[in-house]
Order: sequence, then C-alpha cells, then structure tokens
Amino acid sequence: MKRHLVKCSRTMNERALYGAFAGACAFALVAIASTIGFAPSLAQVNGGDGQSAALVDQGRAVFRDDTFGDETFWGDSLKLHRAIEGAALGGVGAGVSPATALSVGLKVDVDRLPATLIEAIKAGKVDLNDPATTVALLRANAVVGVVGRFDPSGGKGLKSIGITCGLCHSNVDNSVAPGIGHRLDGWPNRDLNVGAIIDLAPDLSAVQGLLGADRPTVDKVLKSWGPGKFDAELFLDGKAFRPDGKSAATLIPAAYGLAGVNLHTYTGWGSVPYWNAFVAVLEMHGQGNFTDPRLDNAAQFPVAAKARFGHVRNTPDLVTSKLAALQAYQLSLPAPAAPPGAFDAAAAARGRVLFDGRAQCATCHQAPMFTEAGWDMHTGSEIGIDDFQADRAPDHAYRTTPLRGISASRMKGGFYHDGRFATLGDVVAHYDNTFKLGLTDAERRDLVEYLKSL
Repeated sequence: MKRHLVKCSRTMNERALYGAFAGACAFALVAIASTIGFAPSLAQVNGGDGQSAALVDQGRAVFRDDTFGDETFWGDSLKLHRAIEGAALGGVGAGVSPATALSVGLKVDVDRLPATLIEAIKAGKVDLNDPATTVALLRANAVVGVVGRFDPSGGKGLKSIGITCGLCHSNVDNSVAPGIGHRLDGWPNRDLNVGAIIDLAPDLSAVQGLLGADRPTVDKVLKSWGPGKFDAELFLDGKAFRPDGKSAATLIPAAYGLAGVNLHTYTGWGSVPYWNAFVAVLEMHGQGNFTDPRLDNAAQFPVAAKARFGHVRNTPDLVTSKLAALQAYQLSLPAPAAPPGAFDAAAAARGRVLFDGRAQCATCHQAPMFTEAGWDMHTGSEIGIDDFQADRAPDHAYRTTPLRGISASRMKGGFYHDGRFATLGDVVAHYDNTFKLGLTDAERRDLVEYLKSL
C-alpha cells in the first residue's frame, strides 16, 4: 500500500496519492406543490403528526450534537484537543484561538452563548486571540459541529474532542460577527477548511497507517483540499489527486432539500440513511455498524478492502438506532429561498422558458426537486466531463444534483462536484458547447439568473 500511495504521490506530486390516508394526503401535497413550483419538506408534509415531529426533534439533536463516539478517533488517536488547548493550557503548541478557528471556517452558534458574552463580543471586549476563549466556547457547546469532552469532576482541561454532522453541513447567518450567528442546518460550510483542521492534529499515525504514507505526504494531501472541500473516498481508494494534478477533494454538499431525492451525494453511493451510516462510521470514525460488500473490490477500493470497511462492527453500536431520526430531520430541511436582490426577476423569467425548453436543462433537472425521480445517474460522457470522480464510486456515474438553494448557500467554491466551474456562467457555457445549443450571450445570462432564483 505504501508503494501505491508513494506512486500516487509521485503522482501525488503529479497525479494521484473521496397509513393509507396519511400516505394519500402526503402524495396529494407533493402533487399540489409540484404545480406551484416547490418541493415540500418532510416537516411540511407531516406537520400535524406529533410522532413525526418528535422524530424530527430527535434527529435535530443527533445532527447537531451526536458524535457517535468518534472521540476515540479525533481525541484518543489524533489528539486534536491537545492542539486546540495549546501548551499554556496543558496541550501542545500555540493552541487554537477563536480567531484561528474562525479563519479555518469553524462557526459559533450564538443561541448557545449567554447574552452578556454576546454583547461583549459585539463590543470587542472578548479576546479572540486566546485559546482559553476557544475552550470556553467548547464548554458552552457553542462551536458548531465540535463537541468538547471535559473532566466531569470540574477540571478545566479538555479531555477529548468529537465532531458531529453539523461540522460540515451547518453554517451561521453572521448576525453577530463573521462566523458567529444563528445556525443554518443543512447549509454546506464552504468556508470550512477540513484538511487544515485535521492537519493541526499532533498525531496522524492512524491516518498514516491506513494510507501507508508518511506524515509529510499526509500533510501535503490535507493542505491541498482548501476551504469547503473534503475527500470522502480517500480512505477507500488512496487517490489524493486527479489525473490533472489537482486535489481529488469535492465540495461539501448541501444536506437540505433532499425530500424525494433518491441518492444523497454527487456520485450516488446510496440513499440518505445509507450515506449517513457511511459518513458516521467511515468518515467521522464513529462507533457503529456499517455493511457494504462493494467495498471488498480491492481493485477499486484497495484501502477499504484491506481494512474491511464494508464489514464494520462495533459494540455498542452508537449509530444505527439514530439513522431514522437523522433522516427525518434532514428531510425536514427545505432548500433556502434566494435572498432578496440575488437575481434579476425579468431575466429569470426568460431563463425559465429556456431552462424548460431549448436549453434542455429540465430533461434532467426536473421540477419541483430539480433532479430526476428514480435513478438520477449519468456517465461523464453524457454530461461532457471526465469519469475520474465517478469511477471512485460503485456505479461509475454522477448524480443529477438538485439545484434549489444555489444563490442562498452554494455560491462559494465553484460549481459541479469538484468546483471545476468558477461561475454559473461557466456551467451554462459548458452545456451550451457540449450539446451545441447555440445560445446567445443574452440567453446564457438569462439562464444564470433563473438558476440563481431557485
């Protein structure tokens, strides 16, 4: 494996190292919604069902605060909490101040802060350059997606650290200061530099052992990701770079607007609960069970096959019993509406006619979900791109990504799974050229305005 990663690293230095009535009512609501142009969330369909509401509430708690026991990886193995504390507080190094944490995209949930602290932050009276402030924020459970574990006897030191779904799939509205505000669950955190955060860890030997690589090689890979990206397949196939030499990491996807959507992520893989189990166990490194014999394919997934990642068992299983609630909460999250002033309404109206007609966008991006019902997968050649990322997944294809919420939360980092297109105009131009649509510059601009309106 070391030879494989070192070869990939030369190719890492060059190419490679991620009830009947209720049912009828729900169906009717979806049908009505289709006629007026929006897809309902689970909460909207089941709004009067107390049991469903309770499940959604339970899922919210899981999404925001449940680590699935992954402290054994982030704390016990990587010792990330010691880097956060810094030597002055009993850890190692300089520590991570709030200013540093915010600079790598971590967010602070204002609703978990006392009013006096909020006012002090607004007044500039909180030392955002002191790691002790970060530890205090963790003690208040106010750092989105990061859970600090402290000495239950009341000691000051961090004993461990874990992460939750909200780390990558929640943002804040910046209502107090940049990076500090009310939570926006389901929004992809395109500021989050996951690789830089992992690279703070004092001990990456667990990652090095899995990939068969030394620390400098792992550092190189992690630093290549950049803000808003993560490579979920790295621990499966060991490929860190695309054939063109760019990072193999992909953009963090939205976790909202998934009601009715068949497959969870860019290259399919499986349903919402499948992907949640996959991420909780294989990516977050939580303590749960996971089964997928497709990962036994050593030719496609050499790292996963060797580690038996398709047959993970843990006792106790801290993941499986929570999948139903987690799915319910995710399906309750509607895609956010375009913010005021985000698009030109007249141009968007013209763009909609093109989208549904001559531009052929609606062939795949079908309202109200703006993806396809059923099997929403396409080969690279069908959409005019390479198959590199598709070939890192079992079905060797790309999902038709739902389009709603683009201008609200997905304008950073580029477009397509890997951000290869810098602007929506570049995406439209790609399809215009690929399918020889013959659009004028004005028609391209109208299509962009329509996309921004979704």
